[in-house]
Amino acid sequence: MARDKQSVDEKDLKIIEILRENARASYAEIAREVGLSESAIRKRIASLIKRGIIRRFTIDYSIASEIRAAVLIKVKPPAPVPEVSRNIIRHVKGVDRLYEITGNYDILVILRGSSIKDINESIDKIRNIDGVADTNTLIILKSWP
Repeated sequence: MARDKQSVDEKDLKIIEILRENARASYAEIAREVGLSESAIRKRIASLIKRGIIRRFTIDYSIASEIRAAVLIKVKPPAPVPEVSRNIIRHVKGVDRLYEITGNYDILVILRGSSIKDINESIDKIRNIDGVADTNTLIILKSWP
């Protein structure tokens, strides 16, 4: 029976949890922890990637000298939020993550830069994108795992 594009079972969730903690975990390590064969793990991970559930393998890092900021963005109608999001990703340097959110703002962007100047330049680019009505920037002082 074919699995739904977004459905996952307990084994898939365990695989995702292991990879979130260590994206470099080997198929053999994952197989031992999940209780499946290495080939079954390979097939499951390939399926998770193909279905778009696993979108990328990355690292989580922290550099003491790096500046990070969370930028809340309000989109003015009739500009579509997804279009504004795509333009931010395409044209703004330092975008680490972008989320479309609910509430008073429509988009949350996490920026990374080597200086406040870098962050300011990125915010200025965001403000100049068609459809951006307002921004609210928060400098991140410390993060917790």
